[in-house]
Amino acid sequence: MNVITILQKLTKKGELVVLPRTEYEALVRHQPRVVPTARLTAADKRAIARSRKELARGEYVTIDQLVHELA
Repeated sequence: MNVITILQKLTKKGELVVLPRTEYEALVRHQPRVVPTARLTAADKRAIARSRKELARGEYVTIDQLVHELA
């Protein structure tokens, strides 16, 4: 595997590694997924939109309030 490392001085954001696309794709393919993805239904999207509006209006309960109400 041919790998080229570009110095941090040149990239200004840390070292940059260049490798062939096929090797990059193989690395990505074998990398485990950390967060599984799911498709949202129309009802899910509406519920999220409604929740965001309620949050913006200040209509929510904090954890402390919930614990106090449940005690």
